[in-house]
Amino acid sequence: MSSVRLERLTAALQHYVDQGMLVGGVALVARHNRIAYLHAFGQRDREAHALMPEDAIFRIASQTKAVVSVAAMALQEEGALLISDPVSKYLPEFARTTVAVARDSGRYDIVPARRPITIRDLLTHTSGVSYGNGPAADRWKAAGIQGWYFADRDEPIGATIARMAALPFDAQPGDKWIYGYSVDILGAVLEKAAGLPLDEVVRTRVLAPLRMKDTHFYLPAADRNRLATVYSVRAGGALARTADAGTMESQGQYVDGPRRSFSGGAGLLSTAGDYARFLQMLANGGELDGVRVLSPKSVQLMTVDHVGDRYGQPGVGFGLGFSVVKELGARGQPGSFGEYGWGGAYHSTYWVDPQEDLVVVYFTQVLPAGSLDDQARLRALVYQAIVDGGRR
Repeated sequence: MSSVRLERLTAALQHYVDQGMLVGGVALVARHNRIAYLHAFGQRDREAHALMPEDAIFRIASQTKAVVSVAAMALQEEGALLISDPVSKYLPEFARTTVAVARDSGRYDIVPARRPITIRDLLTHTSGVSYGNGPAADRWKAAGIQGWYFADRDEPIGATIARMAALPFDAQPGDKWIYGYSVDILGAVLEKAAGLPLDEVVRTRVLAPLRMKDTHFYLPAADRNRLATVYSVRAGGALARTADAGTMESQGQYVDGPRRSFSGGAGLLSTAGDYARFLQMLANGGELDGVRVLSPKSVQLMTVDHVGDRYGQPGVGFGLGFSVVKELGARGQPGSFGEYGWGGAYHSTYWVDPQEDLVVVYFTQVLPAGSLDDQARLRALVYQAIVDGGRR
């Protein structure tokens, strides 16, 4: 990669800060197993005048899903589960689930599910389970289960998921790609399959082997001053600091909260360096620094499309934990066939490009992020810096 051309990315990120569109963030680009670019910009906490360090800790929200998906594949390799297994094998409450079918009147009927939900349905988001915002949203609200934020819950994740099983879901298993609680349910499955709390499942199968020492469900007290602050884009595009706690848009309760609920769908905190190690393991076919987390065949299975047209985005499908590019022209953005990635609600993103032997991590903390175009600009400026022929 051209270091001169990468400076265009540095200038662009600083422009977002100078224009008041971002407070700060960290961008990391690795190629051929080496970090080509690591840049912290702006401030970790604007009100405290604290600069953004390279090892700042961010709420990665839905980037948790890929980590938990890898843990599921590791358990399959150990023989503890099969992704073809019905969820009810581990969580009996899911033996007979229901689906809410909307009527034209705005009401809905509740019908039995035609088949059991499988672990593979959870991994591919084809379980039919949303974030409680479907036809039966009134029942989900009454049960106190809506939205992806779990850090304020003073109960184990298994207890929340057990209540969820009795609620009507949004679609029949396998029929649609619906983003929601699937990987939170998966987390509860992994606890049963491994006989451990989810934080221990993730630590022993992923974090410890990869030496991801700064990735946690809840922040160690000693790292309080490394946690990046959350801001929101308000009317007119101005950035305002969010409330200290109480909602998913707030600073959250990752330090002082109950610390009991391990959300497999959105609960982790991490650094750009840690998350890049996780992605580099996948890019290497399941191995990093001589430590194997997954077999190459498991990684191959995770990084191909499993859902076809159900995903609904031109040129893109969905694998076991992240989106995958099937047609570069149909997607219409710089990248490569076979690229896979995802992002998080706090305006973070990542991707792995196997053809270019490329890993990209971009962490900011903005929720809601309005019409910010920094992620598209990041992508364009990363690819314009590649000046050789790709994978060695």
